[in-house]
Amino acid sequence: MSGRRSRQSGTSRISDDQIIDLVSKLQQLLPELRARRSSKTCASKVLQETCNYIKNLHREVDDLSERLSQLLSTIDAESPEASIIRGLIT
Repeated sequence: MSGRRSRQSGTSRISDDQIIDLVSKLQQLLPELRARRSSKTCASKVLQETCNYIKNLHREVDDLSERLSQLLSTIDAESPEASIIRGLIT
């Protein structure tokens, strides 16, 4: 156990078993790691892949937002299509 962990106080302390369980659940959520047959992936690799996955999701959201903005700028603001799109994003 690290010195940092032993200095923590309060009831919010997480046990090693809980950390292992959380890392395992996180691993199951990541497509890159879920596709692998081996269930033995170190926690640092799971966390690194999680960060990469979240960054990729942010890029996808930014790209889709940009594409949506471009689409909205090409259609008539009063058209039924514009109303549908606005209803979906609000």
